[in-house]
Amino acid sequence: MNVKEIKRVYFVGIGGIGMSAVARFFLAQGAVVSGYDRTETVLTKKLVEEGMSVHYTDDVNLLDKETTLVVYTPAIPKDHTELNWYRDNNFPVYKRSDVLQWITETLHAITVAGTHGKTTVSTMIAYLLRETGYGCHAFLGGISVNYQSNYWSSTNDTAVIEADEYDRSFLKLFPDVAVLTAIDADHLDIYGTVEEIEKAFIQYTKNIKPGGTLLVKHGLHRSSELTATNKLTYSLTNTAADIYSEHMMQRHGGYTFDVVGKGWTVRHLHINIGGLHNVENAVAAVAVTQLLGIDGEKVREALENFRGIKRRFEYIIKSDRMVFIDDYAHHPEELSALIRSAKHLFPDRKCVVAFQPHLFSRTRDFADGFAESLDMADEVLLLDIYPARELPMEGVTAKMITDRMKNAAHSIVSKEGLLEYVKNNPLDMFITSGAGDIDKLVEPIKAILEAK
Repeated sequence: MNVKEIKRVYFVGIGGIGMSAVARFFLAQGAVVSGYDRTETVLTKKLVEEGMSVHYTDDVNLLDKETTLVVYTPAIPKDHTELNWYRDNNFPVYKRSDVLQWITETLHAITVAGTHGKTTVSTMIAYLLRETGYGCHAFLGGISVNYQSNYWSSTNDTAVIEADEYDRSFLKLFPDVAVLTAIDADHLDIYGTVEEIEKAFIQYTKNIKPGGTLLVKHGLHRSSELTATNKLTYSLTNTAADIYSEHMMQRHGGYTFDVVGKGWTVRHLHINIGGLHNVENAVAAVAVTQLLGIDGEKVREALENFRGIKRRFEYIIKSDRMVFIDDYAHHPEELSALIRSAKHLFPDRKCVVAFQPHLFSRTRDFADGFAESLDMADEVLLLDIYPARELPMEGVTAKMITDRMKNAAHSIVSKEGLLEYVKNNPLDMFITSGAGDIDKLVEPIKAILEAK
């Protein structure tokens, strides 16, 4: 399908982070864009401000019945009235992954996949390409703080795409450069077993175009089965990798470091975002710029001003008196990296973490891991599970996690109780984390902390 000929597009689930990037692409192309989502959010309000029409009731009377393309997300339930009306009336209905394939198949595609880190790495790459003047189209799974968007366009033919493993969507992409950040157990509700997840990522690397390059984190399980014409490994500091960092120093809540590759070095880099994992993410992003032949000095200047991604180790408050960090972490590995990094940067502060588990199935599958991760904090406040697309499961509650925790300084609280805690307790480092709606509490918490 020629996407440039599409004049009207309707999105079922327009408020999803990946869906909204594609919606913004079509709006930029001059198409009329409208859609449905379950709830109004900061993102859907922004889409309306940009010129899209969005409603929040599953009602066929509200549909654009002249649309030329209907796009939906796999998270939409099968009994969705609007989606089924479009199907029953023979409208062209496609998944977001299909449409993203059409958009990017004629471009020089740089894709970033992995169970953790893909949003940060893809945003870093896209930001560096834009800021150095190289340029790119960007389809991201997070909101760039620098540009307040998850999509931008360019006059050149390069695209940076966050490749989502959910529902195996990323297997429809055929990259010229593929980055792989992690392969861990996740989305077991979709894949069933860890082996099936691993098979999907192996297939992702097989989709790399002939002559293309795979940039993969050093030491991943089954890495010998990951194939490409050119294969490079990267690491935080392991010199056995093809690309790694050295001379790393902590500075002002961020890090300075060099990135060393085979035959090249980019020196005196600095990132102003916390977390050693973000230094490793920067190693991958800088490596991609060198594959493209971008001048290292331009990369250094650009990276200095990278402000991160919304809800990825995002400093809401950062002062001598108080540090408040918000993060999307919703998997034990992500949660561990978040807490470890915060305690590394601010070792003399009491680390209090408010965590909202995401999905009943994920809580069931990873309760032990969540407990182990949260035990790293000094105190934990646990919200009820955010169900998202799932129905409740018998016996699966937040208590599954607290029952497994060794640290006795924990409690299960309501959202109102969380705000009361913040109001009534002395805090010098506070972290909110989760992929549900805990982000709606960020501004109220910020207001309480600033008023103290």
